[in-house]
Amino acid sequence: MSASYLIIALVLLVFISAFFSGSETGMMAINRYRLRHLARGGVKSAKCVVRLLARPDRLLGVILIGNTFANILAASIATMLAITWFGQKGVLIASILLTLVILIFSEVLPKTIAALHAQEFAFIVSRPLMLLLKIFYPLVWCVNALVNGMLRLVGVKLPKHHHDPLTSDELRSVVNEAKTLLPGKYSTMLLGILDLKRLTVDDIMVPRNEIKGIDLDDDWQAMEKQITSSGHTRLPVYQKQLDDVKGMLHMRQALHLLATKSFNIENLTAAVEPAYFVPEGTPLYTQLLNFQQEKKRRALVVDEYGDIQGLVTLEDILEEIVGEFSTEVAVSEDDLQAQPDGSYLVEGSVTVREFNRATGWSLPTDGPKTLSGVVIEVLQTIPAAGDCLTLNDYPLEVTAIKDNKIEYIRVFPSDPDSE
Repeated sequence: MSASYLIIALVLLVFISAFFSGSETGMMAINRYRLRHLARGGVKSAKCVVRLLARPDRLLGVILIGNTFANILAASIATMLAITWFGQKGVLIASILLTLVILIFSEVLPKTIAALHAQEFAFIVSRPLMLLLKIFYPLVWCVNALVNGMLRLVGVKLPKHHHDPLTSDELRSVVNEAKTLLPGKYSTMLLGILDLKRLTVDDIMVPRNEIKGIDLDDDWQAMEKQITSSGHTRLPVYQKQLDDVKGMLHMRQALHLLATKSFNIENLTAAVEPAYFVPEGTPLYTQLLNFQQEKKRRALVVDEYGDIQGLVTLEDILEEIVGEFSTEVAVSEDDLQAQPDGSYLVEGSVTVREFNRATGWSLPTDGPKTLSGVVIEVLQTIPAAGDCLTLNDYPLEVTAIKDNKIEYIRVFPSDPDSE
């Protein structure tokens, strides 16, 4: 065979090797979720790629067989040409030159292109690979059977259906990376839905000491004033203390009793609806389903002893997904006061999550719910006014204590060098 034919064959084999090398990278680097979406949309090339990736062992088998065959045959032809031109010394020259050519033109270059344009590359090579797989199926089957047998000897079993679903944290990363493609409100809502699995009713409930209700032992004038001035749809009704709750009173019914001059203890008690109780620590996504199933909109959160710890509403859970949609603010100006130096003077009962949401800062939320609780947990004692500490690089100063209760804390902007 003349040298010109051998050179043509050598160049052709280099291109064949580049085809298989790029095919391997393109097929493995393609976005599987986008691929399945295109396949469900009827894109034929996407369906072909899905079929090939359904059995990656067979796909890799045909790619590696073709790549290995092309590289070995190219090495043989290069050696023949080198011996013809340079004698025995040409073997070393051929090995060095062919290694450089294969490394650049058959490995790095095609794999780089395939990695940068994985979908387009995979769609182009999918049909030739499918045809080659059918032609060389017996050889591919034998190679895979030998490899799988060796894997079983070392205790490795190949799954019949390989599908690696995304975890919630991985899905969160996908949403964060797709923020440039999604409107900000949509990405916030998606992240809020994912957060429902992390959060519990304890994270968003109105704490016990802030629950407003109707005490049946109060005088009628006080109850009338509370009903007419209440900004809530329903209020808990209790006797002396909140743990002795009688139920929930709808303000519409209470106002009707006042309007018809039939506001008395008997009619008030008859209008009270049974209270709905949920245990503390209930995940928000579970409680959302419970609200839907029970046809309720609010629930009293109780601990293991049956004592009321707080109040959670359906609106509170929905606001975790869509954000604030009421005119009420979670943290009032009295509870959180901005200071001229950039710090905040915060009431101790404000929750860490409310503070972070109002300021955009990132105090730790994996411990106690309120700022005062976080300070006490870190210091391991009831602090005195003037005590300081640092949380996530945010300096905190306890400014006021009353009856062993932290009234106000001053939170300064983040300072990585603070001690």
